[in-house]
Amino acid sequence: MDDLFLHRALDESIRDVYDRPLRSLRLSVTDRCNLRCRYCMPEEEYVWLPRKDVLSFEEMATLVGYFVDLGVDKVRLTGGEPLLRRDLPRLIRLLSQNRGIVEIALTTNGVLLAEQAKSLYDAGLHRVTVSLDTLKPDRFRRLTGRDEFARVLKGIEAVRTIGFPDLKLDTVMIRGFNDDELVRLIEFARSIDAEVRFIEYMDVGGANEWTMDKVLSGAEMLERLSRHYGPIAAIPGRGAAPAQRYQLADGTTFGVIPSTTTPFCAQCDRSRVTADGMWYLCLYATDGIDMRGPLRGGAKPDQIREIIRAGWGLRRDRGAEARKELERTGARESGLIGIERLREDPHLEMHARGG
Repeated sequence: MDDLFLHRALDESIRDVYDRPLRSLRLSVTDRCNLRCRYCMPEEEYVWLPRKDVLSFEEMATLVGYFVDLGVDKVRLTGGEPLLRRDLPRLIRLLSQNRGIVEIALTTNGVLLAEQAKSLYDAGLHRVTVSLDTLKPDRFRRLTGRDEFARVLKGIEAVRTIGFPDLKLDTVMIRGFNDDELVRLIEFARSIDAEVRFIEYMDVGGANEWTMDKVLSGAEMLERLSRHYGPIAAIPGRGAAPAQRYQLADGTTFGVIPSTTTPFCAQCDRSRVTADGMWYLCLYATDGIDMRGPLRGGAKPDQIREIIRAGWGLRRDRGAEARKELERTGARESGLIGIERLREDPHLEMHARGG
């Protein structure tokens, strides 16, 4: 049977209990990072995934192939910081051989991007998103614990020079920290032919010391920006994308990801695989499905596909909506995972499951 025909045929049958299809897979290639961002992994030391448990590139490509058979057509490589994984272009080349994958994307903090951008492009990477939360070097240092702002800018410039299309900049907007940079970030993105996406500060994990008063809502972002730019129009056709895109009067576009105040669980078609092969059906999930065991234990392809089919078919996750519901009783902040439990299970922090 033709691979693409198989992909389309199987895709029709895999839906969760809310009729959400399985389309997008975020694959974490490492849990390690070279920054210590306050909203993600603010502590210096963590309990890292055992290296013997981390999947090889061949194992990752094989596992992704089973997901593609069941409907996935977009793969995003994440971390930790994915560019810390040695010879990442080799994984991209392996994934590029699968004709069912229409997009291979990468989310990176940009520190190592200048050195690797050309090899990533040549390997077949389609799209790059760089995390950039501030344009002030001193603020960057306070946020990340590292003095790497200049290297991030060089990485962004390398992406532009090499010719990657559709460059995105992801900004986690934190009230009282970087919320005075909304306009400046839009102007910077415009100047380099990129699109910035403003992300509401999310209460995932626990070590980030999230509180609701630090959340700048998407609605307030738009209100502030409209005071500066005038009328802002929503761009229709969001679909399952996490960002609602907007357009200024001059045609400049930007996005807002309002998952804290306005969850979009009903359209979510994404799941996540950690570097050691744990499959999480929701960013907020506390329990995952072990895919490494069957993969290394000699399970047949049909058996592994059935694990995926059954797991997604039973999926009821509406994690962001459940967290939002806690606001009614004032329990949202107390619902964060405690730091001791995070130290016991490294899968529970955002850096291990790709954000």
